[in-house]
Parts: sequence; C-alpha cells; structure tokens
Amino acid sequence: MSTTRPCGSVAETMEQLYEAEIKLLREEIAMLQNQQEHNEREVMAHVGEHVQRTITSQPDFKRGENDAALNLEKLEEDLARQTKMNGIALKECEVKTLEKSTTKIVQQHRVSGDCNFLNFQVEFELTEVLGEDGSIVRRITDLNIVVDGCEFTDISTFVSGAEETKSLLLFFRVLRDFSNRWEHRSRTFAHFKEKYPEVVRLPNGCRGDVMVIQNPKIPGCTLSVVWNINVTKDGVILPKIDLLTKLPEQALGPDRGKVADDAPRAFQSVLRLLGAEAAFEALITAVRAE
Repeated sequence: MSTTRPCGSVAETMEQLYEAEIKLLREEIAMLQNQQEHNEREVMAHVGEHVQRTITSQPDFKRGENDAALNLEKLEEDLARQTKMNGIALKECEVKTLEKSTTKIVQQHRVSGDCNFLNFQVEFELTEVLGEDGSIVRRITDLNIVVDGCEFTDISTFVSGAEETKSLLLFFRVLRDFSNRWEHRSRTFAHFKEKYPEVVRLPNGCRGDVMVIQNPKIPGCTLSVVWNINVTKDGVILPKIDLLTKLPEQALGPDRGKVADDAPRAFQSVLRLLGAEAAFEALITAVRAE
C-alpha cells in the first residue's frame, strides 16, 4: 500500500471542510470580533481609570498625617477591590516616604499581585512638587517591574520599554490584555487535548505555545501548531499562529515538498476566516479521518 495518500490527503480534506463552513460562519465571526473589541476597550478603560486614580489621589501638602493615612488606607482598599474585579488582584501595597519638605514629597510604592496566571511586582517612585501658583505636579520618577514565570520571555521587551519611559498605566493595560490572550490560548489547547487525546499532544503542557497533532496510524507524520503571543516595546500585542509539518521523505513520494507547503497555506486561509478554534477543529478532524 502506498504511503503517499494519508499525508497528502490531509490538505485536500481540510480544504473541503473549510469551503463547507466558511459561508455559514463568516457573518458570525465578524459579529463576535466586533463584540470582543468592544469588551476589551471597556475593560482597558476601567483598569486605566482605577490605576490612574491611585496615582493622582495621593495625600498632598495640605493634608495632615492622620488624614493622609486614612486616605491611603481607603485608596488601597478601593484599588484591591477594583483590580480584583478586573482580573488584577493585589497582594501587597507598601508606601515609604523617601523625602519630604514644604515643596516636595517623594514616595516609594511597592505593589505585588497577579493577573490571571502572571505574578508581578512593581516598584515606583512618585514625586510631588508644589508650584509657586499652589498647584501640585505629580510624576513617576523611577519604575522597576518584575514579571515571574516562563511567560516573561514573551513580554520582556515591552517591560524594558515601560521601565525606560516610566509608563506604569500602560504596563497594567498591556498586562491585562496579554494575560487574557495567554489564558485563552491555554484554555484552547487544554480543550482540544481533552477532546482528542488520541491525536493531540502538548509537549510543554497547556501553558506552552505548541500543540502537536498526530494520527497514531500514520507514524512519523506530525503537524505542530505554534501559537506565539509577542508584545512590542510600545505595547502592541502581536499574536501569531503557524502550522509546521513534519513528513518523512518516504511518505512524500514523487510529490516531495508539495504537501508540506499546501497544508500550512490552507491552514492560514481558514485561520483568517474562521478563527483559531474553528481552524484547529478542522485540522484535527482532517488528521483523525485519515
């Protein structure tokens, strides 16, 4: 029996499934994407609002020590409640006064917590200067960020940029968006591993970025989905999903190289039209059918 058909027909079967589903799902996909973008804008606005309130509402020169302490305690309670509602849960909030005069106050803030799966520690200095006209100018003069976990490699470039530009609010906004996308990837991988344990493997677990699809009846023929979530220095999130093929030479036969090229291209087409979950489902269905 020839070994060319099982691997070669994967791309053909995929294309047939895609053509049958594209027309019915296109409008639904557009509607869901619009709703998701709306939800993300709402969440980001809310996160930015309560972090901004924490920074701009610190005790000023006109308040007494007791009022300042009570106000800080209230702010910490409010921030903890708001951040927990939005997925960013604070564990510790510490404030230390480094410098205080009639015209200048410098405070060191240390905040630690988690956003979904990511643990973070943020330390920043907030400087308040009293102007001649009586106005108070507040600005962050130093910022250090630590994000724990293997996922830090995906966001490390952005964190370095945020520290350089003292962009505390931007850090929290991007952290929320990044963690949501990462959590979505983990849930998606775990779902397909549970649904199709006979053909799906997760070499690095559901928190990894690779899902391997292989029909046990076709040894040596594997398809790997690589799902990267990169963040630029400016905070732009760039998710990228690729399909890598591994086909033994004896399975390619006279059509050597064509199968390996066609499957990834067909996968990218359905990915753009239907989204990740539908593309994965069609790909796995095609592999299982061989």
